[in-house]
Amino acid sequence: MSIVVTGANGFVGGSLLDSLDKFSVKTIGRISVKGVPNHMQTTIAPDSDFGDFLAGVTCIIHCAARVHVMNDTTANPLEEFRRTNVDATKNLARQAAQAGVKRFIFISSIKVNGESTTNKAAFKPDDQPDPQDSYGQSKHEAEVALRQLAQETGLEVVIIRPPIVYGPGVKGNMRSLMKLVGKGVPLPLGGIKNARSLVAVDNLVSLIKVALTHPKAANQTFLVSDGVDLSTSDLIREIAKGVNKRISLLPIPVTILTNLLTFVGKGAIADRLFGSLQVDITKTKQLLDWKPTVSVQEGIKLMCQGHQSE
Repeated sequence: MSIVVTGANGFVGGSLLDSLDKFSVKTIGRISVKGVPNHMQTTIAPDSDFGDFLAGVTCIIHCAARVHVMNDTTANPLEEFRRTNVDATKNLARQAAQAGVKRFIFISSIKVNGESTTNKAAFKPDDQPDPQDSYGQSKHEAEVALRQLAQETGLEVVIIRPPIVYGPGVKGNMRSLMKLVGKGVPLPLGGIKNARSLVAVDNLVSLIKVALTHPKAANQTFLVSDGVDLSTSDLIREIAKGVNKRISLLPIPVTILTNLLTFVGKGAIADRLFGSLQVDITKTKQLLDWKPTVSVQEGIKLMCQGHQSE
């Protein structure tokens, strides 16, 4: 079975690549991938021509994307996201269908569903999409385009919407949180009662591998998580265990913290720290007979071990 992976130098793509040793793997991207001799060095753009590179390929796993950018300073963020996440994706998928590729796995985002489930039911894959920013909107538009292409060509499209993905080598807010907890300073985050779904990169990779061949995955949308949701307070406690640090969490009322962050222009951070975002993975487990391969506790421990070995 021949597979093409895009975004193989990224966090998810790199972790996926390490687990595909039993397959014939090719990669596409601007930077060559260590250990992968069959690489097409090109930008995945709306006008890219992949020539014969897709010939004989069974499945494409499309991880490459313009990712969510905090404080985006581009003149038109939505158009920038559309160029990479919508137009370039459509171009790749259309050429895949023409080349006879059977299946196209698209790594989307839970942001297609929305930003929060505070005082709401957990997100489900068939909910009405409600993207709140340019990144989420572009992922939603890409999903719509891929479903249309599937109807027109017979290409099997599998859409996976992960929430926050974490694991060894993670960057961004999770890495910053590990560094902060590692300092051992008291934090005013002991009274948070929210619930957030996370997914260990090992669990996401295991689902992608199932979606490669499972007949019931075709033309379906799946949500994925570790299956157990954590409050921000509990997440910090698990990270403290993972980095072997004692942590003092002060139970400051959330309303006070929210008001302080809003006053200093950090209201979006308050939403992520104190709000809930839960996903329902019942469909994923039942339709694909899948379950997480590592617990959230194991996943956080592995992430912290990777961080400490860097």
